[in-house]
Amino acid sequence: MRDTSVSLSGVRLDNPVIPASGCFGFGYVMSEYYDLDILGSISIKGTTLSPRAGNPLPRVAECPEGLINSVGLQNPGVHKVVSEELPKLRKVFHKPVVANISGFSIDEYVEACRVIDGAEEVGIIELNVSCPNVHGGGMSFGTQPESVAEVVKAVKEVVTKPLYVKLTPNVTDIVKIACAAEDAGADGLCLINTLLGMRIDTKTRRPVVANKVGGFSGPAIFPVAVRMIWQVASAVNIPIIGCGGVSTADNVIEMMMAGATAVEVGSANLVNPYACKDIIEALPSRMEKLGIASLLDIIGAALPR
Repeated sequence: MRDTSVSLSGVRLDNPVIPASGCFGFGYVMSEYYDLDILGSISIKGTTLSPRAGNPLPRVAECPEGLINSVGLQNPGVHKVVSEELPKLRKVFHKPVVANISGFSIDEYVEACRVIDGAEEVGIIELNVSCPNVHGGGMSFGTQPESVAEVVKAVKEVVTKPLYVKLTPNVTDIVKIACAAEDAGADGLCLINTLLGMRIDTKTRRPVVANKVGGFSGPAIFPVAVRMIWQVASAVNIPIIGCGGVSTADNVIEMMMAGATAVEVGSANLVNPYACKDIIEALPSRMEKLGIASLLDIIGAALPR
């Protein structure tokens, strides 16, 4: 019997597989495909204090080994998420969820996190300081250690649940920013969010997405994610949720060896709605072939000793 369970700041997961925010909606629609209770958790669609219509169309461009998206945090606002979306999810998923929260000012981050902190369905708050698809918020907070520390400190004063900070890879030194988040009181980290990318339509000679640039995700960014997780895990003492290009059980194991405790699966869900289910079902056999009795034994196995 292989033990796939892990723990994030006291929140126990039956396995480390979590659908990433933005690639699974608010979760409940996916119950048409399989029993969601097999998942470790679910990171719900990125939520802001006020409702957002998102960016103009088109929002998505396909790429070899990935895609570019510029959705722009379309969501109904945190109050409706708490009153309508989470109760719908609770009917089909009976474990704590990860709530991904974005903002356009520190006050917005604080208020949205305060509201979501009161939702019984939420086990972890994922502070998104790394969204590349909005102007004046998101990634603008995540590119400087000082601004990351400021927003983390402010949010920690109003929440009771573990606070994980989702970091952008679009920086020169992600380790400095990770350390700033830890020093400011973050309970954990999530990395990485999407890289910046662009496609141009050679017939029209114009960018494919209306926002010109967007977040590049998919298998092509997996080695970048592994490298950044390995670097950050070597420097911090808080748990890491790995994210970026994961599509197989072997990817999960590799990311955990780099230092992740749990792993989010993003774009793979858009290609194959059974992606997370397939990964979870494949994990025990891959563990057996690799001689892994418990996933806890491999967290950070590749870090310097």
